[in-house]
Amino acid sequence: MTGRPPPAVLPRSLRAWLGPIAALAALMVGVLGVLYAGHSEPGGVDRWIIQPTADSVRPPWRRVALAMDFLGEPAGAAMLIVVAVTGCLLLRRPRAAVLVVAGAAMTVGTATLLKHLVGRTIHGDGNLSYPSGHTAFFTALALIGALLATGRFGLGGTAGTSLVLAAALVAGAAMGWAQVALGAHYPTDVLGGWCSALAVIPATAWLVDRMADRLVDRMADARRPERR
Repeated sequence: MTGRPPPAVLPRSLRAWLGPIAALAALMVGVLGVLYAGHSEPGGVDRWIIQPTADSVRPPWRRVALAMDFLGEPAGAAMLIVVAVTGCLLLRRPRAAVLVVAGAAMTVGTATLLKHLVGRTIHGDGNLSYPSGHTAFFTALALIGALLATGRFGLGGTAGTSLVLAAALVAGAAMGWAQVALGAHYPTDVLGGWCSALAVIPATAWLVDRMADRLVDRMADARRPERR
C-alpha cells in the first residue's frame, strides 16, 4: 500500500458542473417522454428537422450510417466495450474499466426501460423508439472516455467540462445522424438518448467512486492489525 488514493473516475473538478447538467438532462428526458408518450408519428420538431424515412441517405453516406449503426448493435457494442475495458486496464485505471461496463449497462438499461414506459413507436407498433438506445450507448462511451482524459491530464472544471460536453456532442451527433438517416429514430428520440447518457453516466461514475473508496477503506482497515 502506498497510501496514495486511486484516481477517481469522476474528477472532483467536474462534480459541481456535471451534477446540474445531469439533472437538467434527466428533466429533458422526462419532458420529452411525456410529450411523445404513445405517439406513432413524428412531432412538430421532428418534421421541422427532417421527415424520417427508410431511405433518407444515399451511398456512399448510407454505408457510413450503417457502420455507425453497427457500433450500437450487440456485436459492435460488445467490441467497443472490450476495447475500452482493455485500454483502461492497460492504463491501470480499474475504476474506469468498471465504469465502462456499469455505465454502458445502466445507460442501455435505462433507455430500454424508458422505451417500454413511453411506448413511442416508429414504422410499426413493435418498433419502440424513444429514447434512442444506440445514441445513448455511444454517447455514454464518449463521456467515459472524456472523464478518463480529464482525470489523467488534470484538467480544471471549465476545461474538463468543455471536453466532456464536446465529446458527448460529437458522439451523440454522429450516432444520432445515422439513426435518423436510416429511419430508425425520430430526431427527438436521438435527443432523448443523448440526454439519457448525460444523466446516467455522471451518477454511475459517482457510485463507482463511492463503492471503490469504501472497498479501499475496508482493505486498509483489515491490514492495520497486521502492522502491529
